[in-house]
Amino acid sequence: MDVTKIPQIKHTKSGNFFVLAGPCAIEGEEMALRIAERLVQITDKLEIPYVFKGSFKKANRSRIDSFSGIGDEKALKILQKVSQTFGIPTVTDIHTNEDAAMAAEYVDVLQIPAFLVRQTDLVVAAAKTGKTVNLKKGQFMSPESMKHAVQKVLDCQNENVMLTDRGTMFGYQDMIVDFRGIPTMKQFATTVLDVTHSLQQPNQMSGVTGGRPDMIETIAKAGIVTGVDGIFIETHFDPANAKSDGANMLHLDYFEDLMTKLVAIRQTINQF
Repeated sequence: MDVTKIPQIKHTKSGNFFVLAGPCAIEGEEMALRIAERLVQITDKLEIPYVFKGSFKKANRSRIDSFSGIGDEKALKILQKVSQTFGIPTVTDIHTNEDAAMAAEYVDVLQIPAFLVRQTDLVVAAAKTGKTVNLKKGQFMSPESMKHAVQKVLDCQNENVMLTDRGTMFGYQDMIVDFRGIPTMKQFATTVLDVTHSLQQPNQMSGVTGGRPDMIETIAKAGIVTGVDGIFIETHFDPANAKSDGANMLHLDYFEDLMTKLVAIRQTINQF
């Protein structure tokens, strides 16, 4: 499926990839608008189609005292304000069938987390909203098996579906991106590479997920070379104090430099 068939994503004639980017979780209105404003400035300048990402709640936490959100409706209304303020689509995770109907009232793209992508009822609930559905490849699944997840969305008469690779678990505390999976999944749907979650190091003794943000540029460049349609990156102006996944986020100050390099790579590839 060609990315131009996803109605919520604005397109340019630049031949660029598109990007889903924003904080891991919505921590408040000011922070969300601040991040979105900067990302819109950068993506507009570089002619990159842009979707603002922010989780309205975090249901998959390592510890019971981990931050899970500021309130469902409050966070969803902030996502809606981001969309209305900057004229951009938004994406958020959902975790239950009820989440699908609720979030669909506020956002443009419903994202199925990697651990839940085999949950048929959840995928169907998202598909039946008519929104674009972003299916994250389970860390435990092969690229080939994602064909069946895509088919569930299509069987609901919803053709607006995309896949996101976020690495494969090859050990208890680390993940690896197998770039052979990108062309495989592109046969089934528009394919995105989640750069920052691919660099997570989960199941740490502290109960707080670690990460390798120093490898973000390397993985992102490799993804563009491999031919991904889109890039997913979590970013924050203060990752060290972010309430969720700060250990593998890209600092907002580095976002423009990275995007500039990725655009140059894509432009070079487009010549061949």
